[in-house]
Amino acid sequence: MNVKELIAKRVAKELKDGDVVNLGIGLPTMVANYIPEGMDVTFQSENGFVGLGPAPEEGKEDKDLVNAGGLPVTIKAGGAFFDSAESFGIIRGGHVDATVLGALQVDEKGNLANWMIPGKMVPGMGGAMDLVVGAKKVIVAMTHTAKGNPKILKECKLPLTAAGQVDMIITEMGVMEVTDKGLLLTEIGPGVTVEDIKAATEAEIIIDDNLKEMEI
Repeated sequence: MNVKELIAKRVAKELKDGDVVNLGIGLPTMVANYIPEGMDVTFQSENGFVGLGPAPEEGKEDKDLVNAGGLPVTIKAGGAFFDSAESFGIIRGGHVDATVLGALQVDEKGNLANWMIPGKMVPGMGGAMDLVVGAKKVIVAMTHTAKGNPKILKECKLPLTAAGQVDMIITEMGVMEVTDKGLLLTEIGPGVTVEDIKAATEAEIIIDDNLKEMEI
């Protein structure tokens, strides 16, 4: 299991039976591959459908069935298609229980930067701005660092997608909850020490009294 698979598998454990969930592009889309058998989670895609299933097997992709990031997906029995207005109505209307998004930076106040780096061409923000305020829970799923540089900061330096909307951060090194006192480390990744996490994190970390190894 590689790092991204580990993160996606841990994120899947945060979802609950009956949830409606939106997965951002990139690593978050992998979460659909790790939903426990027997659990009913409905995935929504802002380009206009609900009922996404796991990624298709190689050679069985349908070019007309893609997620918001343009990647091939599958659809489960009972899934439905609709236009973007309907899709964003679901998001803005508060009908999404959780969204899982990647991040360029996230900080100890729950601020999120995930849509642009000044001076670089970017495709745009997509549905992220709507998702972070419309979903009931915002989970950031990302690698802990980028080329060795911390991505969890005291304060984001890149343009924000949203201020104070992130509820939880899951990386290969640990699970952190955003609280009014700062980032609370509740789980630690396999083979990782608290000192490792502190060294890779610019933000202050509060260690939970019941800190445990990450459940994957």
